[in-house]
Amino acid sequence: MLWVKTFHILAMTSWMAGIFYLPRIFVHYVEGREAGQDVARLEIMARKLFGFMTIMAVFTLVLGLWLWLGYGFSGAWLHAKLTFVGLLIGYHYWCKLYLNKMQAGTLDRSGRYFRLFNELPLLIFIPILIFVVVKPF
Repeated sequence: MLWVKTFHILAMTSWMAGIFYLPRIFVHYVEGREAGQDVARLEIMARKLFGFMTIMAVFTLVLGLWLWLGYGFSGAWLHAKLTFVGLLIGYHYWCKLYLNKMQAGTLDRSGRYFRLFNELPLLIFIPILIFVVVKPF
């Protein structure tokens, strides 16, 4: 099970890297477009990054389920963690909606908005980390 846990952590780390970086691409896209710059490459980067982070999200969830089945379901901390994992999946989907708008040329939020949007996954990830490491209940 330690190998499964190792690959779960690797996939989760890769997913989180994408979750943290994609909104930064949105920032550069909207600010570049406002400045009249060519932002086509950012659209390609965002699409490819979203594909990668979706694959990593699936690996994370499958390996997490494997760990759950292997170790069993014990402690309320896991319920709380899964609640925040659900929020992270929702954020991932929200990123997809913005990616669709980007590809349609209708991404209409400001760079400042996406800078703030970029902080949300950290606020979701911190409790997940606390629940996993500390297991407070």
